Amino acid sequence: MDASTAPFLVRHEFLIRRLHSLSGLIPVGAYLCVHLTTNASVLGGSQIFQDNVNLIHSLGPLLPLVEWSFIFLPLIFHAVVGVMIVRSGMPNTGSYPYANNVRYTLQRATAWIALFFILYHVFHMHGWFHVEPWMENVVKPLGGGRFEPENATASAALALQPIVVRLLYAIGVLASVYHLANGIWTMGITWGVWVTPAAQKRADFICLAFGLLLSIVGLGALFGFSKVEVPEAAATQSAETPEVNAQDADEPAIEEEDASTAARVPASERQ
Repeated sequence: MDASTAPFLVRHEFLIRRLHSLSGLIPVGAYLCVHLTTNASVLGGSQIFQDNVNLIHSLGPLLPLVEWSFIFLPLIFHAVVGVMIVRSGMPNTGSYPYANNVRYTLQRATAWIALFFILYHVFHMHGWFHVEPWMENVVKPLGGGRFEPENATASAALALQPIVVRLLYAIGVLASVYHLANGIWTMGITWGVWVTPAAQKRADFICLAFGLLLSIVGLGALFGFSKVEVPEAAATQSAETPEVNAQDADEPAIEEEDASTAARVPASERQ
């Protein structure tokens, strides 16, 4: 095939594959680490997790821009290109049952698991799109959109109460962590960081330790939410974020003013 008539993806395969490799580490992989670590902060108490959520949402109107620029768009790019790569490769563990071939197959299998888990997770907690008709008519009836930022710990713990949901999350988290840890190993080869057998052996231990540590963090977050006392957490967070009515807040001042005025009026003139 003439290079000038080849499809765009074929002509730019080298660049696209490296952008795909890079996006898997930064920002998608970095976000996974931050997300799991933030969730695991629930182990320190309901209010600690709520404070972390409040810090994130303190970005206000900038939050959707940050999410789409540094999370969703890179994730969509990584997923789309990843699906194309998965469909172009065939597992060969039957003919060559070596460790690298097993990792090759697991990397692609966990890619599919992670993709469907992320779609489910975002729908389950956030509903995909924050549009009122969509949320009320589609998401809520299907059990989605369970996360409430103002009541973060209690709402997340309530959403994760069913054992089947916790099992799905455990599988999804482990698949995502494996895909990232093993992806870092293959990325090091792609970018020429470790090309010799000795360097790759050292990278094996580094990526294994990283994967185990992040798995503990992710599963620790699930364990932490399973131990949350939902009514107590909801009451604590409500107490920490009281809603003040402007009119009610003014009333004490008015009463104090009336009392001060009455004190200056002679007793004979009071009604």
